[in-house]
Amino acid sequence: MDITDLLVAGNAGDTQAAARALSLVYNELRALARRYLRRESSGHTLQTTALVHEAYLRLIGQHEVQWQNRNHFFAVAAQAMRRILVNHAKAQKRAKRGGHWRRITLDETLLMTNQPSLDLIALDEALAKLEALDGRKARLVEVRFFAGMTVNETAEVLGVSPATVKRDWSLAKTWLLREIRKGDRR
Repeated sequence: MDITDLLVAGNAGDTQAAARALSLVYNELRALARRYLRRESSGHTLQTTALVHEAYLRLIGQHEVQWQNRNHFFAVAAQAMRRILVNHAKAQKRAKRGGHWRRITLDETLLMTNQPSLDLIALDEALAKLEALDGRKARLVEVRFFAGMTVNETAEVLGVSPATVKRDWSLAKTWLLREIRKGDRR
């Protein structure tokens, strides 16, 4: 049984299939979680294992998702991890009543560095606006930026050409940067 079949069976209630699926994707989910958490501040309270388990529980419990393939699963996993981290950041911010958040820009160098304190709330708000305007570009940012997928992997997940991914990626980055900077001026 391949991963897609195991995920489908797990969503249908087969606990053994869900466990087998987790064992097959666990290391990749941990790597994805580590990429997310590297962008967080050093005092972040959410650990890699907790993020992986929370995301997996959310994924395996989704009955309406029709898993297409491995890349589709990891694209949805990236989205789930982003939402978990955003919710965690919002809760922390509420707890601190404003805290000390540092805004940074989203550009190509951010993808290549281990930037310690990405303002996930500002990015999430900008992504929500982008989603309302152009859902495909928002999904593209999720899989490129958060899941770390290549242009070709992203093209496969979104069902578009690599040239479209490159064009949309450039437009999405520019749009998000402008939105985040608008928020800095408020």
